Amino acid sequence: MKHLDALTSIGSSTVNSYRRLWDTGFWAPVFADWGYQNRTCALRISAPGRFEYRSVDSMVNPYLMGTALLKAFDDGIDNNIDPGEAEERNIYQAIEAGKQVKKLPMSLGEALDKLAKDEVIKSSMPDEMYRVFHHYKTDEWERFNHTVTDWDLETYIDCLP
Repeated sequence: MKHLDALTSIGSSTVNSYRRLWDTGFWAPVFADWGYQNRTCALRISAPGRFEYRSVDSMVNPYLMGTALLKAFDDGIDNNIDPGEAEERNIYQAIEAGKQVKKLPMSLGEALDKLAKDEVIKSSMPDEMYRVFHHYKTDEWERFNHTVTDWDLETYIDCLP
């Protein structure tokens, strides 16, 4: 739970990865919570001995994700970090009932900022690996942000003087 924000940058490693997270109607794992058999949380225990980290997409590098998860597990075990109570309810029902739930990062830029502050997850990429990962992913985010899309043109062209 402590490292979910940073893990998101590895599991959802492209600009496009975050588009699905905005569509909460399809049970996208956008909430930093956990539960048993609970598909609405980012972390799910689905059966004895089976753990699911759900905030990944098809672009995930399984080697980077695997080592980052192992580092997170190791930190949790070594430091006896309490993940909190399991959420038994559908997370949307829990929120309606007043539960305060933090969202995961909703953009690559936000996730990269969280990764930069998480020394445990950064340490899963030894030597130059983190520097290279951060460089390329930051470049991707910056190129995305300065790109004018068809949506921009269609939405704002009438507003131009």
